[in-house]
Amino acid sequence: MRIFDELRKEHGAVAPVLMPGDLPAWLVLGHRENQKVAGTPSVFSRDSRHWTAMRDGLVTPEHPLFPLTYWQPLVVFADGEEHARLRRAITESLARFEARGIRRIVERHAKDAIDAFVADGEVDLVEQYANIIPLKTVTTLFGMEGDYNEPLVHAARDMISGSATAAKSGEFVTRALDELVQRKKYRRGGDLPSVMFDHGLTEVEVREQLRLLMSASNEPTAQLICDSIAEFFGHPALRGRLSGGHLTLPEAMHEVLWNKPPMMINIGRWVTGDTELAGQRLRAGDMMLLGLAAGNFDPAARELQCPVRGNRSHLAFSVGPHECPGSTIGMGIAETAIDALQTHLPGLRLTLRPDELPRRASLMINKVVRMPAVFESAPRPRPQTAGPLPSVTTSTAPAVP
Repeated sequence: MRIFDELRKEHGAVAPVLMPGDLPAWLVLGHRENQKVAGTPSVFSRDSRHWTAMRDGLVTPEHPLFPLTYWQPLVVFADGEEHARLRRAITESLARFEARGIRRIVERHAKDAIDAFVADGEVDLVEQYANIIPLKTVTTLFGMEGDYNEPLVHAARDMISGSATAAKSGEFVTRALDELVQRKKYRRGGDLPSVMFDHGLTEVEVREQLRLLMSASNEPTAQLICDSIAEFFGHPALRGRLSGGHLTLPEAMHEVLWNKPPMMINIGRWVTGDTELAGQRLRAGDMMLLGLAAGNFDPAARELQCPVRGNRSHLAFSVGPHECPGSTIGMGIAETAIDALQTHLPGLRLTLRPDELPRRASLMINKVVRMPAVFESAPRPRPQTAGPLPSVTTSTAPAVP
């Protein structure tokens, strides 16, 4: 945030920056300017084939930006009617899994995670909880048995990190999802890929939308859980307001989304023709980066010292035609996971202050990497034969290469 402030003071609402490989881009820092870029696809397209660096061959398969920017038949790279077609398939498919069904799935996975460490009296809420729940929920919706697959989790996170291995991780995820899609094409069930096939999507389109949903709902949702836990369990006064009914959990979470959006930067938009924004001359083919966190702290959009409770105009889920279609499910996963902690571990206490939690910044996310907590241990529950998860038909897991 300090860097964003410095850029804003020097350049205003839009600042020139360098991406990996010294590729130039524009970082949008203003709240209003973010809305304009995100809401005007005719000028700021999601189609990366407009990008000058991509056309000039500077973004090779080995480049860390390749998995995030190489054009694919994916809703995030489409505009106009094609975007509407793919987005409709996603939103209508997600709507088939009503909120109550999603929450019951999350409750089941959250309870399983808590049961695994409840006898220990201590836990790392990142690796043993927040990183587990979103992916287990998503893979359950995908109809994948063996919900938490460590190599797949690592690859899904690394794919959006901008690291040197991001391209290889993207290939790994693609192969795993390819196997899943091939199975679902001939063995339909009550899962998300089967429903997408029912909407007329091709195999490649189903695979790519699943890849998008895995990335978009996994790491950002885990981060939302972490930052919300840090806020609620790290500040006794706020936790008291929540437990006393003076503040609802969704209201408190939207304040977290203002102050610590899970995704700080969204990549990217591409300029379709020479234009101007906030005094900067933009050329056709330039890359634009949505500064979601910077926009949330734009002094022109809010009084930074005042609470933003009840105000949901934050940029955490972006805005415009490409606003996150899974925001409701992501909020439901995070809210249910936090509710489960409050219910099953009422004496939970963080051993580090929120500002002491170690973090690791990547290209888009400033993630919490460790969150130690203690509580009064309880006898480890006896294993029970679990009944089927609601709303989703599971099938044999793909062989992950």
